[in-house]
Amino acid sequence: MGETRDFYAHSPGPSGRWHPLVEHLVAVAEMARSFADAFGMGDLAYLVGLLHDLGKFNPEFQRYLRDAQAGRPASPVPHAVWGACLLYGLARVRGTDVWKELALPILGHHAGLEDAGVAATKLNAFWQERGHEVVEAQNRLVAAGVRLPTLRVRAFASPTQREFVIRMVFSALVDADYLDTERHFAPEQARLRGRGPSLDVLWQRLEAAQREILDDSTVVNRVRREVYEACVRAASGPPGVYRLTVPTGGGKTRSGLAFALRHALAHGLRRVIVAIPYTSIIDQTARVYREILGDEAVVEHHSALEVPEGDEGQGEAQLLQRLATENWDAPIVVTTTVQLLESLLSNKPSKVRKIHRLSRAVILLDEVQALPPELLHPTLDVLELLATPVEEGGFGSTVVLSTATQPALEAVCGSEHPHLARATEIVPDFPRHFALLRRVEYEWRPDAMTWDELTGEIERLRQVLVVLNSRRDAFALLSALKDVPHVFHLSTLLCGAHRRRILDEVKRRLSEGEPVRLVSTQVVEAGVDLDFPVVYRAVGPLDRIVQAAGRCNREGRLPSGPGRVIVFEPSGGRTPSGPYKAGLEKARLLLRQYPVSRLHDPDLYREYFRRLFADVDLDKKRIQEYRQALNYPEVAQRYRLIESDTVPVVVPYMDAAAQLEEFLARPGYVTWRRLQPYIVNLFAYEVATRGEWLERVADGLYLWKGAYDERLGVVEGYADPADLIV
Repeated sequence: MGETRDFYAHSPGPSGRWHPLVEHLVAVAEMARSFADAFGMGDLAYLVGLLHDLGKFNPEFQRYLRDAQAGRPASPVPHAVWGACLLYGLARVRGTDVWKELALPILGHHAGLEDAGVAATKLNAFWQERGHEVVEAQNRLVAAGVRLPTLRVRAFASPTQREFVIRMVFSALVDADYLDTERHFAPEQARLRGRGPSLDVLWQRLEAAQREILDDSTVVNRVRREVYEACVRAASGPPGVYRLTVPTGGGKTRSGLAFALRHALAHGLRRVIVAIPYTSIIDQTARVYREILGDEAVVEHHSALEVPEGDEGQGEAQLLQRLATENWDAPIVVTTTVQLLESLLSNKPSKVRKIHRLSRAVILLDEVQALPPELLHPTLDVLELLATPVEEGGFGSTVVLSTATQPALEAVCGSEHPHLARATEIVPDFPRHFALLRRVEYEWRPDAMTWDELTGEIERLRQVLVVLNSRRDAFALLSALKDVPHVFHLSTLLCGAHRRRILDEVKRRLSEGEPVRLVSTQVVEAGVDLDFPVVYRAVGPLDRIVQAAGRCNREGRLPSGPGRVIVFEPSGGRTPSGPYKAGLEKARLLLRQYPVSRLHDPDLYREYFRRLFADVDLDKKRIQEYRQALNYPEVAQRYRLIESDTVPVVVPYMDAAAQLEEFLARPGYVTWRRLQPYIVNLFAYEVATRGEWLERVADGLYLWKGAYDERLGVVEGYADPADLIV
């Protein structure tokens, strides 16, 4: 087995052909370089690609492959450490850390990025024990005519820039390795990738769709047209950081897409990625984009659509969607803020695989005020790196901060975040739009209201929405309203199909003037187009109050004048902990300090966020310290936007049993998506402590065996939800 042609990377594919090792190494190296060229690191990616499977030159690995193929007992032989060890050894010889740090992507291309300190110990030990064999493997590679490139020593502007470059090179390597392996084992599937329409075609579709809907018949539509036109004008500006500040109902979804597409075309950026904090908005936004741009143009990626293993029954369109979610090789990606940001700071190959696609892209962060304050420093640092030009050591992307309530990020951006600190307003005269879209009047009730007092007011109103801070408070008010007719309820303890059915009935009643009284948690505040004449909002973070007000007189068509938004103090209401509580307390102070009419003033929100950020540790978990130390597992563990993991639970509602049976019989993209409307996500600790109400039906999937209430959803056996805010 001395000739390199006798060494293989993989067992035979469907054609019966073994995968030659040198062919695989060169293919991965060239593909990784093409990915990393986008951010000026193609030479680094090429080197790690050449060496990532160097350990497969080990005769023990080749025996393992042949034994496994022949059906003989075979134990896997580790191989990633070999190429990593070679780089580590060369670093010692050449006296440069660049080579040493590139060992981390190679070492982790299957298991994940390791702590640099732990890796150093491991590589030193391996070099001492088997360094001569590693050199022999290198010689075999050179004998095949492959030359290792000479790298120049690079200086990084900061330790976290160095840390992030390693992540992006790791991403390019992992994606290239997966794709070349797929090309060997699943060539037909590989040929389906990357077939989306061009951004130019998508812009033409958006322009055509926009011409059909814009008119000036109402003030709302005039504002929407002005916002859209401002976005198109601003798109010619240079890449960097932009703010899109639009009042609720001002057409932010379409206008933001217009800016992103035009800007990408103007500057040769490769794709548009829209990150949204709530899955309820994602469903709606992705649907709007698909209606305008076509199904094939938009990839929707969030936890609810991460498909379990098994592809039976998938058509080509569904398979294309699944493939694109793996590495975001699509013109438009709609995802959650959690999926985007946690992937950027993960150490797992499957999550990091896609992040190299974020270089030279337009990244639109919708509802940016929802970023967790206690993670703000590491979050801003990563966004700054993405928005830094490639020639300055960054990744050449444009970041758009989109919201009605801008969070005054410039107040916490120091000299290390110059692009974020100098963000450009896409719509410079946004205060005028806020004044034009003043469709509600706010009332502030500083004295605590009991549930019975609130019930008395609700009972006298024909159509009213009440938004509360926790499920417990919602349950308490519903109990007080038990004898009041036409009362409906929304929370995430209701499955999606149930919520949609309730929303359809609520919308019908609103449009036909029938009585409707909706009691909701915050699930109603984002991505739900409702238009009530009166909204009661329990005092909460200021941006949440504004979101609730966006469900009041949304289209500005109330004949009696502006809608009413009453901000009240619930007597005995439970305040959720953490940043939510801090935001609530700051909002309460501002409401007591200023006239309630200041809620119409965008400057109030900047003051609110400045006060909030001043009282919160913006890197509470010391993530930046672990990033500087290249401790990738610890960073991934600490950077969690949602502290508690959730578990999907199928509830007994309408067609759930049939959809579950179909999924279990034929697991795959189509059957999983059909099952989604009947799932409620419960916290993992609930699954552990309430096992008598749950039956495990598949890996990571449960069936709810308790009662499912027509009004409250999952309640029996569920823990006290006092601190659960949605």
